[in-house]
Amino acid sequence: MDRFMAVERALRTSAPHALLDTVRNALIGRYTACSVDLLMADYAMTILQPVDALPRTAAPVAINGSPAGRAFGAQEPYIETGADGDPVTLHLPVSVRGDRTGILSVRLPAEACDAGTVRELGELAEVLAHEIVVAERDTDLYLQARRADRLTLAAEMQWELLPGRSCSRPEYDIGAQLEPAYAIHGDNFDWSASGDDLTLTVTNGMGEGIEAALLTNLAINALRNARRAGLSLVDQACLADQAVYGHYQGSVHLSVLLLRFDLATGETEVIDAGSPKMYRVRGGKAEPIELDAQLPLGMAEDTPYSAERFRAEPGDRLLFVSDGVYDVASPTGERYSERALTRAMTSTRLLPPSQVPRAVLHELSWHRGPAAADDDAMILCLDWRGRP
Repeated sequence: MDRFMAVERALRTSAPHALLDTVRNALIGRYTACSVDLLMADYAMTILQPVDALPRTAAPVAINGSPAGRAFGAQEPYIETGADGDPVTLHLPVSVRGDRTGILSVRLPAEACDAGTVRELGELAEVLAHEIVVAERDTDLYLQARRADRLTLAAEMQWELLPGRSCSRPEYDIGAQLEPAYAIHGDNFDWSASGDDLTLTVTNGMGEGIEAALLTNLAINALRNARRAGLSLVDQACLADQAVYGHYQGSVHLSVLLLRFDLATGETEVIDAGSPKMYRVRGGKAEPIELDAQLPLGMAEDTPYSAERFRAEPGDRLLFVSDGVYDVASPTGERYSERALTRAMTSTRLLPPSQVPRAVLHELSWHRGPAAADDDAMILCLDWRGRP
């Protein structure tokens, strides 16, 4: 059995909580590694935290400006070299289908770090990522390692509801982020793809704390229930509207954008049921997409919904934002506004979608100033390539 297959088999048969020990022992024995560390990205996507220590007991690594952060951002292996003859450190992305989880840092003798070894270790980091996703059903270890602070209960509920924070397929790339990461209330996003289409949901929550999280959970699961039953986009909106109204009788409601993209043609259905907004960059020009606003989910009984259509073209970038982004005021009272958003989209046009939300939120924090955020902020970026 070759060394790659031996390590892969060891990971697949490892106990869920012991993945780091397993990969560390295997790489030391099979690849002559000097040390092996696993770092997990925190919920705010600003630091990488070590897994082999209890939460908040070991020094985290900043994503911005560090060798490990460079590998995380570029999603490419990065080799950190030392003095002549000293071991090198290879930083490898731990990601699943574009969803960035963390970094595997492997310290190797310089003579052992050839192109073939880098390629094999990169593939093993991907195997490790898949095993972490499966292991999280049975252990809290990796979820704990992502926490730089304690999550509020509402935030715990919201993060558990998400499909991920990024996703990559030949037809598209998605990146998304919620803030404040450790105290989010009701904003959310969801996606699901089949062989034929991509369904995307962007939610602007109402209320605060657990009540906001419960409302969003009800609506998202109603939408998923309808989608998994094979219903049309319009029927998904109607079923979720009935679920929210049936429970709250119109006392609260939820703003949602629903989209379904045809992967082969780019033809897209969209239902604008509230306040999330959509912007597009096409041919270097950023502009808002104006849609016919319909009632939010749960505002009235038996609300009829209708879908509009547009076509996503290869090279399009779509940005979806909640009112916690475009309505944020500066210390002087100036709203962040459409102009600032289109400027931010233009300035981030060279970044991959996984990095765009963090970059826009960073600019938003400068606009808001020292004041704490008083509303959730949700940003989702979609790059559309389509099929040849």
